Amino acid sequence: MRFRATVQSALTFYRLVQTIEKLQKKCIVKFSETAMHIICNHEEGGIQVWSKIRVDALFIDYRILSHSNNEITLNLPTDALSTALRSASAEHTSATEVVMKLAKKNNVPVLSFEIFGTTNLGRRVKVAHDVRIEVMKPADAAMLTEPRCPEPDVQIMLPPLAKMRAVVERMRSLSDVIAVRANSSGCLQLSASTEAVKADITWNNCSHPRMTGDGASQTNANADQDENEERERPDPKQLFSVLVHTRSFLKFLNAHTVSKTTIACVCQGHCLILFVYIGDSADVGGVLTFYIPSVFDD
Repeated sequence: MRFRATVQSALTFYRLVQTIEKLQKKCIVKFSETAMHIICNHEEGGIQVWSKIRVDALFIDYRILSHSNNEITLNLPTDALSTALRSASAEHTSATEVVMKLAKKNNVPVLSFEIFGTTNLGRRVKVAHDVRIEVMKPADAAMLTEPRCPEPDVQIMLPPLAKMRAVVERMRSLSDVIAVRANSSGCLQLSASTEAVKADITWNNCSHPRMTGDGASQTNANADQDENEERERPDPKQLFSVLVHTRSFLKFLNAHTVSKTTIACVCQGHCLILFVYIGDSADVGGVLTFYIPSVFDD
């Protein structure tokens, strides 16, 4: 089993891991020949993250070899991975090259980061970080499956996540639960209430994208298909809603550091699915998919 890559987008990688770190202490990272997957599937509040990032969006000189279809799946601590990438990211250091590879130190498997840079005097320096890992057995990795959800009742493009986060932070003082509502006319509503106070925040004219099976958005479709779908659609002003824990929704909103485009899918009374796209819309480098289960209203 061999793995080695040069990280060309250390800051993006760091921001991705920052988002994951706020969810749980450990995550699963799966490397294949074409993609890197970061998975969080045991968060206390039920929220899960399944991400897929193209290799060329983060790495160059990427080499992987294993007896399992050239796939390697690791279980590792998110805080240690975040620390290594913080040192490597352009915000924190003048690193000129970051090499990531599998290694063994004192017979312990690690994901090793070698960070090369220069001092103000022009001297070349090297900093190393070793993240202890557990290599998952192929049989265990094969059992990893995304949550099964019903077809969404509505999809809607979200406003900038940083702005939504500021709103939800204020709503957190009202309730531990927040209602997310949307319709196919471009209306998005967040609602929190107590016995004495109710707060509703509404955004209008949000885009209403179509989604393919893999979470990709479609903006163009055949005109005949549009007519057929139009007959099947409910009243475009009908709001579909889901209740979620405010804390879980705020954890998702930490993805504002990597989000360029975010699409929410409301499965009424079941869950909220959120697709956070990485990179420009013309060249999406990957997607973080958040699954937030519904809270049942007693």
